[in-house]
Amino acid sequence: MENNRLFRFPKPQWLDNASTRTAGVYAAGALFSLGFYMFIDAATYSHAPINGSFVHMNFVDWVPGICSALGMLVINLIDKARLSADSFSYSGDGVAWKARLVLFLGFALMAGGLAGSVTVLVLKYVVPEIEWPMLWLGVANPVANGMIMLSSIVLWVSQNMEDDYTYNLAL
Repeated sequence: MENNRLFRFPKPQWLDNASTRTAGVYAAGALFSLGFYMFIDAATYSHAPINGSFVHMNFVDWVPGICSALGMLVINLIDKARLSADSFSYSGDGVAWKARLVLFLGFALMAGGLAGSVTVLVLKYVVPEIEWPMLWLGVANPVANGMIMLSSIVLWVSQNMEDDYTYNLAL
């Protein structure tokens, strides 16, 4: 067993495969699109004529989704190799802590989006006057934000997998 491993169990060999990386990217895209589909479905149902209630989605319901999408964008702009150590190829000092700070801000945006969606659900939709068909308008928001968060993690891990087929060119 290698001495530089963190865990006792070795990494499975199927993780070092180009098709695993591709499957991870597709799975992340599917999770992201399914999450936003659920949210858009709830938003369109909210303003449809068949919604016969007083409950409608407004901009407050959209803010957590926007935060989660921005967090996903920020997280996936960071390369995993920049988190481990400072590189001499970049100008300036402290590239690693800057990358860690930006990664933290991305995760904070996504966590804030998820917490905001739960807050909107509890404060706006979990009241005695709202029954189940209208309660879906509030439930769709945390479900969508959770799927966006999960898709961001899957995409970041799958894009930063190392395999034998990638070449690292350094001068």
